[in-house]
Amino acid sequence: MLVGLDGSPNADEALEQAVHLAQRFKAKIVLAHVQETHGIGRRASDSGDLLQRAEERVRDAGLKAEPVLRRGHPDEELAALARDVDTVLVGRRGRSSPAAGVGKTVASLIRIAERSVIVCASKPSPMNSCAIAYDGRATARRALELVARFSSVTHSTVHIIHATIDPAMGTMVVGEAEALLSLQGVAFVTHLEHGTPGEAVARVIARTQCDALFAGAHVGERQAVTVSHAEDILLHTDIPVVIQP
Repeated sequence: MLVGLDGSPNADEALEQAVHLAQRFKAKIVLAHVQETHGIGRRASDSGDLLQRAEERVRDAGLKAEPVLRRGHPDEELAALARDVDTVLVGRRGRSSPAAGVGKTVASLIRIAERSVIVCASKPSPMNSCAIAYDGRATARRALELVARFSSVTHSTVHIIHATIDPAMGTMVVGEAEALLSLQGVAFVTHLEHGTPGEAVARVIARTQCDALFAGAHVGERQAVTVSHAEDILLHTDIPVVIQP
């Protein structure tokens, strides 16, 4: 797995989340820092220190680490590095991002990455109780397959969340998810909710105390993710969100 580091508190939490997952799945962690092409970035010596501290943290946890230093646009460089790993972990926002909202690097990365992106929370999560924001689209179906595999390892119940104004239609949509999870022997609970995907997710997470969420990154023309889905969900949660392309 790959972790994007920029020295921000959110990136530090992404590193801790990566350590937790790597210990569970016996994975190597690629530690990436990208010196931005434009603007004021870290000096080379500072970047080296950042990567060295991160490498020490990973090795102290008994895991393999591979530090990588790149120069360019963080979203593009992380997306390129992600092609050689299973998933990439990032914080909600970086050093230069405003306190509210999703950072620009994250917003772009979930549009262009070809691997799943785990947008981490303000603190690491055990990721033992999983939910999925499901709407039947292709990326949501791929996210469903991923959460089914993940839950088979954690032996947890999957909470299927679908935002709808038409309960009958919603029942048909989630029926596909229920069938797949049933075939794989994964326990599930279905939640049909009113409102936007983000609002629906927020209510179910509050009720169930799920500590990980899976969602599809909806790609259409010009490779644009549906903001009302993926980013809306990120704005309403403070748990790790696994976004599947």
